[in-house]
Formats: sequence, C-alpha cells, structure tokens
Amino acid sequence: MIGFTPTVWLVWRFLTDRLGANPIEETLHRLGDVSLIFLLVTLSITPLRSATGWNDLIKIRRPLGLFGFYYLTLHFLTYAVLDQTLDLEFIFEDVLERPYISIGFTAWILLIPLAVTSTKGWIRRLGKRWKKLHKLAYLATIMGVVHFYWQVKADTYWPTLAALLIIVLMVYRIRTLRPWVGSQLGRSGKH
Repeated sequence: MIGFTPTVWLVWRFLTDRLGANPIEETLHRLGDVSLIFLLVTLSITPLRSATGWNDLIKIRRPLGLFGFYYLTLHFLTYAVLDQTLDLEFIFEDVLERPYISIGFTAWILLIPLAVTSTKGWIRRLGKRWKKLHKLAYLATIMGVVHFYWQVKADTYWPTLAALLIIVLMVYRIRTLRPWVGSQLGRSGKH
C-alpha cells in the first residue's frame, strides 16, 4: 500500500490546488521522478541484499518494479491524455522528433513485457528466459535516466545523481557476472 503514497500525495495536491501554475506539467514531472526512483530502488535490491545479507529484501523487488511501471504508465498517460489531449498524430510526431520523448517512450515500451510477465505463472512458463527478459529493466532504467537528463533545462543535479547510481549498479552487475561468464566460457571450451 505504501507504493500508492505518491498517487495519494499528487491527488491531494490537485484537490487543494497545490500543483502550481501548470498542474499538468508538475504532475508529469513528479510522476516521472517517482517512476525513476522506484526503478532505481528496484535495481538496488540485489546489491543491498548482497551487502546486508538480508534475503527478505528480494520479496519487495517485484512490487517495487511494478510500482515503477505503474508510475511510468501514469507519466505517459498524463503526457498523452492531459498534455496532448490524445492527439495521436502530434504524439507520434513528438516521439519521432524529440529525442528525450523518443527515449522515454522506448523505455516504457521495454517495460511492458516485464510488467506482464511478473506473475508466478509467467516466471514458471518462461523459466530461464524470464531472467534474460527482465535484464531489460537495466536498459529501460538507463533510458529513463537519459530521458530525465535530456528533459531538464538547467538543474542537472538529480539526473546526474540518478546517472551515478545507475553506473554504480551496472558496475556491480558486471562484477557479479564476470565469474559466471568465465565459468560459461570454460564449459563451452570442454565440448
């Protein structure tokens, strides 16, 4: 339930007229921020679990990732419905001509199959392929950070901080994969 707190907060700000002079833009930006935070925290779960030995952290990874997708979907819908009034021609043109929108839209598209396959049934059906598919979360989050960085006009503090965090997470991921890659290469050489 705590994952819905940003939704409640935004609704409260809307109802009390506290979204500023441009409430749609404010909502769009806050939803993007919250989505990126959820995605970054989701990707941080494995390193945190490894560092702390607290294995129960893994239980919250899936809900956090789904909340990241939920807020990213609300971010996109705010853009498409409220900001662009579902003018599909203009939205399509925007996606093609504005790089920060192109990369953000692509990140959202990449996360759709991850959200759909996040059930126990899909995990069983896909087997080992499920883990490979869900590696797209890293690419989508990197794209989200780039979208954020390209979107801001002056204050790059938060996008830079997000970029540094994703770099740390990628370095961790690469370092933990190195022994596995070596073992796979060793096995393939024995055939």
